[in-house]
Amino acid sequence: MTAVQTFTDTQRYARTIEASKRVRWDIDQDVIRGREFDLAQKFLPEGLSLVDELPWLSERERLFMSQVQGRTYANMFGLVERFIGAKMLELSRDHWLGDQNALEAIVRFTDEELKHQELFRRLERLVAATMPAGYRFDVGANDVAAFVLGKSTWAVLALTCHIELFSQAHYRASIEHAEGLSPLFKDVFLYHWKEESQHAIVDELEWQREDARLASEAERDQGVDDLIALVAGVDGILQGQAQADAAYFLDVCGLAGHDARSASVRETLLKAYRWQYIVSGAIEPRFQKMLAALAGEARMQRIQAALAPLTYAMPRSGGAGASLRH
Repeated sequence: MTAVQTFTDTQRYARTIEASKRVRWDIDQDVIRGREFDLAQKFLPEGLSLVDELPWLSERERLFMSQVQGRTYANMFGLVERFIGAKMLELSRDHWLGDQNALEAIVRFTDEELKHQELFRRLERLVAATMPAGYRFDVGANDVAAFVLGKSTWAVLALTCHIELFSQAHYRASIEHAEGLSPLFKDVFLYHWKEESQHAIVDELEWQREDARLASEAERDQGVDDLIALVAGVDGILQGQAQADAAYFLDVCGLAGHDARSASVRETLLKAYRWQYIVSGAIEPRFQKMLAALAGEARMQRIQAALAPLTYAMPRSGGAGASLRH
C-alpha cells in the first residue's frame, strides 16, 4: 500500500469516528422511549416480507405475518452482531501500535455492535410481551459465531460487509418510507442504520487490508471457498427458522390443517428469508463492486454458481429497486 493510500485510508477511518460521535444514541432515551409494541401495526414492509405472494391471507393474517417476520428480522441481526463484534475486536490488534484513527474507529464499531445486541435483546422481550406464545428462535449466537470465526478473515469480512450493506439498503428502500409500520420498529432500524453506515466503511477498509495481506492466490481461493460455505451456513439457519416461523404462524392463525396453504406459507417464508438475508445483499451494487474487485472474474463465477439456486428468491414484481418497495 502506498503512502498516499495509507493517508487516504486514515482519513476514511477518521471520518467514521466523526460520524460515530455525531449520531451516537442511547437505547432508552432515543429509541425505546418507554414505548411498547402495538399489534395493530406492521413490523416488516411487504417488500421484505413478500406477504403479497400469499394473496389468500386475510388482512389480520397479513399483519401477523409481518409481525412474525419482523420479530425474526430483529433476532437475526442480534445473532450476526455477535460474530461481527468479535471479529472486529480481533482485528483491532493489528492497529494497537499503528494507525490510531483505525484503532478508534474499530473500537467504536465494536462498542456499537455490543449496544445493538442489547437493543435487539430488549426488542425481543418487548415483542414477547405482546405476541401470542409459541414463537421460537433457537439459533445459538455463540454457536454461530464459533462456526463463522473458524473461517478465513477474508471470508468473514466479506460476509460482514454483505450484511451491513443490505441492512442499509433495506432501511433506505423499504423500512424508512413504509406506511402503517410500527413507529417503534421503524425507529429501531433508523438508529441501527445510522451506525451501520459507518460500520460498512470500516468493513470495506478492513476487507481491502486483509486482501492486500494475502500472500498467495491459494489464500484468496480459500477465502472464496469459505465465503461460499458461510452463505450455505446462513441458508441452513434460514431453512430452520422458516420452518419454525411457519409452524408458529399456522398454529396461531388456525391454518395448520390446510395442507396446500401450509406448504405455501412455508415456501414463501423461506423465499422471503433468502431474499432478506442473502439475495438482496448479493445484488447490492456496492457489495457487488467490492466483491468483484477483490475476488476476480474466475472466482466471481464460482460465487455466482453457488448462489444460482437461491436467485429465485426475489419478489415476483421483479427489479431490485421495485422489490424493496414499502
